[in-house]
Amino acid sequence: MAVLQNERNHVFLGSFIHSSKLDELKYMHQTAVFVDKSGKIAHLEHDCNEGKAKTILQQKLGWDHADTEITSTGEGDFFFPGFIDTHIHAPQYPNAGIFGKTTLLDWLNKYTFPMESSLSDLSKARRVYSQCVRRTLSHGTTTAAYYATIDVAATNLLADLCVSLGQRAFVGRVCMDHEDMCPEYYRDESPDAVMAATHACIDHIRRIDPDYALVSPILTPRFAPSCTPETMTRLGRLAADADLPVQTHISENAAEIALVKHLFPEHATYTDVYDSFRLLGPRTILAHAIHLADAEADLVAARGAKVSHCPCSNSSLGSGEARVRFLLDRGIGVGLGTDVSGGYSPSVLEAARLALLVSRHLAMPHHEAARRHGGGGEEEKDADDDEAERAKLSVEEVLYLATRGGAEVVGLQNRVGAFEVGMEFDAQLVRLGGVPETEQQQEEEQESEDNGPVDIFGWETWEERLAKWVFSGDDRNTKKVWVKGRLVHSRLR
Repeated sequence: MAVLQNERNHVFLGSFIHSSKLDELKYMHQTAVFVDKSGKIAHLEHDCNEGKAKTILQQKLGWDHADTEITSTGEGDFFFPGFIDTHIHAPQYPNAGIFGKTTLLDWLNKYTFPMESSLSDLSKARRVYSQCVRRTLSHGTTTAAYYATIDVAATNLLADLCVSLGQRAFVGRVCMDHEDMCPEYYRDESPDAVMAATHACIDHIRRIDPDYALVSPILTPRFAPSCTPETMTRLGRLAADADLPVQTHISENAAEIALVKHLFPEHATYTDVYDSFRLLGPRTILAHAIHLADAEADLVAARGAKVSHCPCSNSSLGSGEARVRFLLDRGIGVGLGTDVSGGYSPSVLEAARLALLVSRHLAMPHHEAARRHGGGGEEEKDADDDEAERAKLSVEEVLYLATRGGAEVVGLQNRVGAFEVGMEFDAQLVRLGGVPETEQQQEEEQESEDNGPVDIFGWETWEERLAKWVFSGDDRNTKKVWVKGRLVHSRLR
C-alpha cells in the first residue's frame, strides 16, 4: 500500500477564508489557488478569473492546460482549511452519544474498554474504522490524531484505512499495562509486551508511508494511571530517540487527579509525572487539561507541550470547563478535539461552537461577581467584568483553534491550516443555503440539494455568514473535501 498521488495539477477559483492570526480571519475573494501534483500550493493569485488563471498556469508555472483541472465555486461558496481533530478515539466511534449518567472512570469500564477490546475482531474493526474515517472526512476533518486499541493488527488496519481513504492522521496503539488499573481482559502483559507491540505498529506505518507524508505513528500511553513506571520510562526514551510525537490525557476529572496522586505520591503534580518520564515535550498532545494549576501550566509551556481542548466531552461527562484563555495567555498551543466517544459528535465544527459556549460559562461567575460588587467597589466590579470578557472566545478564535491552532498542536503548522504558498492543500468547500425571494422558489428549493440548516438571506456580511456557519452549520454544508490536493469526500455529483 502506498499514499496515492494526484494525477493532475489543480486550480481552485473563488473565495478563500483562513485565520491570519488568533483573532482574525482573512477573506480572499476572486482568488485562484494553484496546487501541483504533490498537493502543495504553488501559487496564489488575487483578483483572478478563469482566463487569467489559464494564462498563469501556462506562462508562469509551465503547466499543461490539458493536465490541469480547474474548479470554480458558486456564489456565496467558500474554501476553508480542513479541520484538525487533535483528540479522537476511533474504536469508540460506535459509542458516540452513549455515556448515560456515568463519569469518566466508570464510563471507561462500562462502555469504553468492552468496545475497544472487541475490535480484535478485524471484520468488526474494519466496519467501525472505515465508518469513523468516512464520517470525520464528511465533517471536513482532514487531519485526525487517533487513539486505536492495544491490538496491533487492528491498529495497523486503522492506519491502512487512513491511507486508502486519504485522511491525514496520527495513529497510536494504546499502551496500558498496569494490572491494578486495567481490566484483565484488556491490557498489555508487561512493559516488554508494550514495547514490542508499539514497535510493530511503528514499523507497519513506516512500510505503508515511509516519509509519514499522510500517516504518522504517535506514542500513546493512555494516561498515567494505566501505565507502569517502567512502561512510561521506556516510552519516554523511545519518544526522544525516534523523535516521535506523544499523546495522552491529563487533568480531565477530579477523581482521576486524586488517583494519580495516590499512584504517584512522590510527584508533586499530574504534570510532573509525565515530565519525570520524559513524556512532556514539544511533540506532546495533552487532552483536556481542565484542572491544571498555575505551576502545571507554566511547566507545560516551558516544555512546549500542547493541549487538545475537548468541550463536548468535558460537558457530556461532567468533567469541567477548560480555561482556554488561561492556557493561551501562558503561551500554550491549543487545538480542538472531538474526543469521540466521550464527545457525542465527530464534528470539529461542533467542538468549535461548544468551545464558544463553554468560554461563556466560564465568564458567568465573573459577571456575577461584578454584579455583587455593583453596590460599591467599582474597581473590583470593573476587574471582574474585564476577567469575564477575557474568558470569552470569539468566532474567529475558535476557527483558529480548529485549523491553525490544531496544526500547531500536531506539529504540522508549516504544512496545513491555511492557504499559503508552500503549504499542502487540505481544504473543504463550504456552501451556505441562500433563501429564495419568492414562495414558489422556496418550494422548488425544497426539492433540490440539501444545503444544510444555515439560511443566508443575502444581506449578511461575510463575518456574519461565518458566525452563522459556526453556530448553525453541520456536515451538509461541507460539499467537498481535499487532502494534499486529492478529493476525498464529495456531496456534489
